[in-house]
Amino acid sequence: MTFSTTDRDAMARALALAEKGLATTTPNPRVGCVITRDGAIVGEGWHRRAGEPHAEILALTAAGDAACGATAYVTLEPCAHFGRTPPCADALIAAGVSRVVAAMEDPNPKVAGRGLDKLRSADIDADCGLLAAEARELNIGFISRMTRNRPWLRLKVAATLDGKTALENGVSQWITGTEARADGHRWRARACAVLTAIGTVKADDPQLTVRDHPCERQPLRILLDPQLEVDPVARILQGAPALIVTAVADNAPRARQLADSGHSILTLPSPDGRVDLPALMHELAARELNEIHIEAGATLNGALLAAGCVDELLLYLAPMIAGNTARGLFDLPALTTLDEAQRFEIRECVRVGRDLRVVARAG
Repeated sequence: MTFSTTDRDAMARALALAEKGLATTTPNPRVGCVITRDGAIVGEGWHRRAGEPHAEILALTAAGDAACGATAYVTLEPCAHFGRTPPCADALIAAGVSRVVAAMEDPNPKVAGRGLDKLRSADIDADCGLLAAEARELNIGFISRMTRNRPWLRLKVAATLDGKTALENGVSQWITGTEARADGHRWRARACAVLTAIGTVKADDPQLTVRDHPCERQPLRILLDPQLEVDPVARILQGAPALIVTAVADNAPRARQLADSGHSILTLPSPDGRVDLPALMHELAARELNEIHIEAGATLNGALLAAGCVDELLLYLAPMIAGNTARGLFDLPALTTLDEAQRFEIRECVRVGRDLRVVARAG
């Protein structure tokens, strides 16, 4: 299918609208819609949060009668099933649009082409594939959950140029500058959940909330605590309830104390007495979590890498050297050949204040 410059401009606008829901739409995908008629935009909208109108409905409402005979550009195939809201494909048909252009098919098995088929059955010209790569990036976590039954796991680390995250005595505040730390909060805000381990809680007592970036919805906080050692007054347990993942089922008093405080307890033991990380990924997908943001120490970082759970590295590099005795990024077994090394593809390298932000994806 060949798309015109007008088509591309309209879809680019729809993608920009969809991005407005970056931190709010979970567990739904981020979707934008633009409706044009005679070369002019007559309606547009973006999905804000689950349970509220979808982008197509908002755009149709804005367009009113002008939607009849118009073209609708949607960043994701219109839904054809009843979920939290009625099917958008039906609304587009009822409005009398003559053409629908979708950036990509919906990976949700409940949709997966059915929306486009319904539109075509109603004699609406329905095309797909315009700016598909950009649309996939916007919903990479939703796509991961729908196609792999696991969230997109993004591991954030701040390190010196020689790959150290803290001094030997544990001092790490602050390796990166204020701009990089604020940027890290922006990435937290888009995540469905922020995950850490008990070692980090004991050492740093983090809040793991979004503070240095506007945020209407705080991500769920997840604590990996194999032996249920967390102090009830730890800052990660204050405010909204957390999900605590443990490997023990015989610490009923502590589990009951935490549950009585509103927190959820999930027991997922592995044969070695730790938390079963692959099983956890599937459990988080079942809880409709699309993107998981990891902020932890070398032990959990290494374990996640070794288990093949890491999809993306978000690495902030500060222009300083910490030396051989400082703490490293990942606790992993020694390799005998470079062929054993995990490979990543660098997708981005930009300056943030005095530091560098590197985004790399598992190969």
